[in-house]
Amino acid sequence: MQLSVIIVNYNVRYFLEQCLLSVQAALRGIEGEIIVVDNVSQDGSSKMIKESFPEVILIENKENVGFSKANNQGVAVAKGKYVLILNPDTIVGEDTFSKILNFAEQKQNLGIVGVKLVDGTGNFLPESKRGLPTPKVAFNKMFGITNPTKGKYYATHLKEEETGKVDIFVGAFMLIKKAIYNEVGGFDEDYFMFGEDIDLSYKILKKGYQNYYYPKTQIIHYKGESTAKDIKYLNNFYGAMRIFYKKHFKLNVFYDFSMNMGIYFWKWLKYFQVKKIQRPSTPPKNILYIGSENTIYESLLKHYSKSKIYLFAVCETRVISKYDDLDKIENEIKAKQIDEIVFDNQSNDFSKIIFYMTSLKNKGLNFKIRPKNTYFIIGSNDKDGKGEVIQLSIQSES
Repeated sequence: MQLSVIIVNYNVRYFLEQCLLSVQAALRGIEGEIIVVDNVSQDGSSKMIKESFPEVILIENKENVGFSKANNQGVAVAKGKYVLILNPDTIVGEDTFSKILNFAEQKQNLGIVGVKLVDGTGNFLPESKRGLPTPKVAFNKMFGITNPTKGKYYATHLKEEETGKVDIFVGAFMLIKKAIYNEVGGFDEDYFMFGEDIDLSYKILKKGYQNYYYPKTQIIHYKGESTAKDIKYLNNFYGAMRIFYKKHFKLNVFYDFSMNMGIYFWKWLKYFQVKKIQRPSTPPKNILYIGSENTIYESLLKHYSKSKIYLFAVCETRVISKYDDLDKIENEIKAKQIDEIVFDNQSNDFSKIIFYMTSLKNKGLNFKIRPKNTYFIIGSNDKDGKGEVIQLSIQSES
């Protein structure tokens, strides 16, 4: 078997369902499997998997064992040559796996491969490629000190669209050979949440392997759906950084004290920033529905009774380039003052949706997606806040 996709889930049932639909589509033509490890979700995630995705291998934990241990559980039963660590709040394109596997097969001494990540507004996430957060780099990052030549927290030596070697990847998407994952001991289970991706990336580098950033395919990472941005979240992050520096760096007394104080100060600074950015979403005035399902269109009209909804019909049978309708959509946005777009995955594949979102990212729009064969729309207007799931009321035909 070529690929095992490992997804650790905790109370993000709708994001997980959308993720699984995209993973299924991306696995077509590839010998692969999907393994979901559920950390005692209370939102019906496991029931949804059993009913809608019976082919998925489901591991139901009796307690929340954390991100590291749950991924290790998944990898332990994986049969693939490669394992992909994937967050449930992601969407992969139909071509993502074929492209990334083809790239991996061409590289010697390969460690981890990561891809271009964009958020729910279509904007690039700089953590797609990161440098090693040495004590000095982390200190500079926390206190806003920049160095034009070195000490970069993000791997700025590579451009957003440039393939190349980097040090660290985020755990939202990490492709690695199972043999290498096992060689370095997988995720360190001392980390409950956060820091384990940095630790794994660094362990692989120290073994002499090379990590690569590959932006020829891009995925959506809604970011933060699995964890509330609160003091508990920040305490977990604070603790993870302490573990990482204790394990991998010998600090003198002064630097150790400075790092502790810096991390502590950063934690509370972030806490007040997170509290400040929490804001209610404003209902859209003009919505463009890009799809071909009349029942969904009617449901949107019913749900958004105070908004104007315009239909941009898509013909499912017409084979078109991703680029063919972009100009028309941009004209509709301008003419009708659109402030939100709803993409229907029934008639738009995920690769096309991601393309449209990244192409329209500077238009002041919010985006939502209706996953194929579902009755909800989902999206996130803020990379630091929780996303939104809207249940659609479908009127049965008499």
